Amino acid sequence: MAFETRKRVFSGIQPSGNLHIGNYTGALRNWVRQQDERDCFFCIVDLHAITVPQEPAVLRQGIREVALLYLACGIDPARVTMFVQSHRPEHAQLCWILDCVTPVGWLERMTQYKSKAAAQASVSAGLLAYPVLQAADILLYQADYVPVGEDQRQHVELARDIAGRFNRLFGETFVMPQVELPAVGARIKGLDDPTAKMSKSVAGHKAGHALRLLDPPDVLRKTIGRAVTDSGREIRFNPERLGVTNLLTIYQLCTGQTQAAIESQFEGQGYAGLKRAVADAVIEYLRPIRERYSELEAEPGYIDEVLRQGAERAGPVAAETLEMVTERVGLG
Repeated sequence: MAFETRKRVFSGIQPSGNLHIGNYTGALRNWVRQQDERDCFFCIVDLHAITVPQEPAVLRQGIREVALLYLACGIDPARVTMFVQSHRPEHAQLCWILDCVTPVGWLERMTQYKSKAAAQASVSAGLLAYPVLQAADILLYQADYVPVGEDQRQHVELARDIAGRFNRLFGETFVMPQVELPAVGARIKGLDDPTAKMSKSVAGHKAGHALRLLDPPDVLRKTIGRAVTDSGREIRFNPERLGVTNLLTIYQLCTGQTQAAIESQFEGQGYAGLKRAVADAVIEYLRPIRERYSELEAEPGYIDEVLRQGAERAGPVAAETLEMVTERVGLG
């Protein structure tokens, strides 16, 4: 298939440095599968990270850690465009132009903004405009598809609204991006609270919540051993028994077995046996990622060169879009 005929994909992850098994199964693993099918732009969205307070040294380390994890999970920088958001100034430039055509009311209705603002004494303009920057990321590369989780659907829909408004005001400029949700089913929940999605932000400050990709085997085993279960003893996939179903879902993702086979395997067993089996499966499942990460980390300067080349490859596409936008609004 010719390069020019492939549909383009854009996606990114914030550099929190707490990537967990849900990030891998829900995003990174799917990105790896798309590398030869689509024209992929995979970004580390560090500008988004500073919408909340950050320690500079921790942020720098997080950027490198997430970049190394992209590679350790199978992203090939020779087959995709992989880069750091702030290394292309066009993201911030386009964001400002889109800010100027985006009604404030559109931003104030965003669910994530309302929940985050309610938890803070003071809200920055950056937090309010966060979705506009996300729209700029997507529209800058004229992405056809944006693979995201359900919690990000509203943001991609806003990007479509912004693109549509700009196109009406200034002429056809942006591709209208499509939301691409992961397959229904495998949604991993927090081990300490199976009613809530496993979260990077929670994983960063709360032990026992997530199975992080770089956790050593003893930590993974301890986290699973403390996982919330249920009051009964039956080990079956049951949406009303969230704790056990969450453990079974993780086991299924790691082993690839059917639900029927898994239920048969654990029939008559107790939760202790289930947790031991889940821990063994998770440790083996994540072992290649941890080993590859260690190998990459031992190559000083390698990731810097990968990110430099990625930003360079992203440059012509970003520059072409920004030049068209600035000309149409009268700045160029």
